[in-house]
Amino acid sequence: MSEIGKLVEVSREYGSDEQYVIAGGGNTSFKTADKLWVKASGHALATITEEGFAILDRALLNPMGDKEYSSDTTLREEQVKNDLAAACITKGRRPSVETSLHNCMEWAYVVHLHPTLVNGLMCSKDAAAKCAELFPDALYIPYTDPGYTLFKKVYDKIKEYRKERGAEPEVIFLQNHGIFVGGKTTEDIKKTYDKVMNTLGKLVKPVPEGDAPVCDCVSETIPAIRTILSRSGRGLKTLKVTNNALVSRFIGDKAAAEPVMKPFTPDGIVYCKSEFIYIDHKGPEDLVKQAEKKIEAYIEKRGHTPKVLLIKGIGLVAVGSNAKEAQTVTEVFLDSMKVAWYASFFGGEHPMTARQISFIDNWEVENYRRKVAATASVGRVEGKTIIVTGAAQGFGEGIARELIKQGANIVVADLNEVTGQKTAASFNEIAKANKAIFVKTNVADMDSLKGLIKETIVNFGALDAFVSNAGVVRAGDLEAMTPENFEFVTNINYKAYFFCAKVASHVMKIETANDPEYFADIVQINSKSGLVGSKANFAYAGGKFGGIGLTQSFALELAPFRIKVNSICPGNYYDGPLWSDPEKGLFIQYLKAGKAPGAKTVQDVKDYYLSKVPMRKGCNPEDVCKAILYAIEQTGETGQAIPVTGGQVMLA
Repeated sequence: MSEIGKLVEVSREYGSDEQYVIAGGGNTSFKTADKLWVKASGHALATITEEGFAILDRALLNPMGDKEYSSDTTLREEQVKNDLAAACITKGRRPSVETSLHNCMEWAYVVHLHPTLVNGLMCSKDAAAKCAELFPDALYIPYTDPGYTLFKKVYDKIKEYRKERGAEPEVIFLQNHGIFVGGKTTEDIKKTYDKVMNTLGKLVKPVPEGDAPVCDCVSETIPAIRTILSRSGRGLKTLKVTNNALVSRFIGDKAAAEPVMKPFTPDGIVYCKSEFIYIDHKGPEDLVKQAEKKIEAYIEKRGHTPKVLLIKGIGLVAVGSNAKEAQTVTEVFLDSMKVAWYASFFGGEHPMTARQISFIDNWEVENYRRKVAATASVGRVEGKTIIVTGAAQGFGEGIARELIKQGANIVVADLNEVTGQKTAASFNEIAKANKAIFVKTNVADMDSLKGLIKETIVNFGALDAFVSNAGVVRAGDLEAMTPENFEFVTNINYKAYFFCAKVASHVMKIETANDPEYFADIVQINSKSGLVGSKANFAYAGGKFGGIGLTQSFALELAPFRIKVNSICPGNYYDGPLWSDPEKGLFIQYLKAGKAPGAKTVQDVKDYYLSKVPMRKGCNPEDVCKAILYAIEQTGETGQAIPVTGGQVMLA
């Protein structure tokens, strides 16, 4: 394997291990006498390829340690940035902010990481003393502002080290930052990291593990908090709620939270900002009042929304502009909690100072990293969270797939767990900053639906639209239809729509109450059979006719709360399993029921139904999704039954 191949391999190995890397942080390099390969900004170690490394000319990098730069901080950093850009052979790849540090360590390979266990020591009160005791050959650097200042400090300290010891340091510890390890080979790197981690691991107790319940009250409170965070033109936020044994340790009261209320590292500030909110409360109503007061005060003071809320009895609430960012905030802050835990074994935590925090808050390079981290996409339902029932396969899957392409967070709600999990995973392969999850759901059971709502709120903090799509068909005439089949069809197609609207509207009322400009949506996927009768299919048609009655009634009731309720009435989706399943599909059912006069084959049935459609085409999920998007985007219509039938049904 080539040297660069080994660099990619070691980068991915450590980048994929959360005990070494959080949120894609850290950087790696390889150097020869004249060139340096270093991770470019915006690339994650876990997935990096050779194209993710910037290549720099060392002849232009080497003089930077002794060069005289401006005494003006802003001008100096600009000069350094320009020198790095001039040394960059691969244009368009911005070199890592620690490029100069990699260059001044005379090892072929250098791997810089932020292992949680190491930072437990580096962010502790006894960091310097313990480092000298445990790792006497390592170079320890007291906290220094990132950028040229840090590079110059390390550069000078390495020169002193070489002069005093006649050797090159293999390990450099940076207080409140992380560790650099150098070696001739990647195997040397691994051996050194193993030694460091094993030494520290013997001196601490494991981080508390295990689940902790998330309070059912999240469904009553978190949607309100999300709306407060999103209102006044701030953009829709995505929230993620986490509680476990570790989180529970820090949310019991304000004193318990104190060890994690200040950032430990620059990365902590980059992703979680530098100030966090703790909320003690007396119940749901008091929680929302306190949250509103503290959030508005925070925004007034800081000019941006908070990223982290610690709420007694609920847990860690991460706030992001999208699901990807909320997940990153969660991971980074959980890591800070682990750092605080480990630091307790080294004299207690040592957070960054106010001056150090202010420097990072205003540092241009870190602001660039924030922009890179906040991957954005643009879609018609960007940032909205939408539940789609019956979305594991068929029509529901197609609808949900189109909605995730449009930027929504999607909750696949279905009884089919195996298929539903695969569907959600396939959605995440095409998602950008949004996300899909699967929640096993029985739409005919209220407790199951309440669980669906809770999981939605825990993962995304909101419910912006509920697409009631789950439906069943049992065709047959009066002679053939059994009471059991009639009740089954009615329970799913009619009664379950009522259940879904009941649980969805409850959460949506909480959201609309906290923002006078916010609208929510309930969308029922009905059918053309809800607009015209259907021969030998009365159980289905009756439930769908009833569904439109529910839609109109719900719309009247919920309009004062700015919750729109509309039905979409598709024509036949011939390519989906509802029609085309070779054993239970409607083509087979209708052939047996004699619904297509003279039909002897499935193709005869299909031809018969196509002949009734002026556009000579079946309806598909893309067609229906466009109607759903219209229903969601507009604010002037509610209680409507919108046909998508290719002209087969035309409203007067």
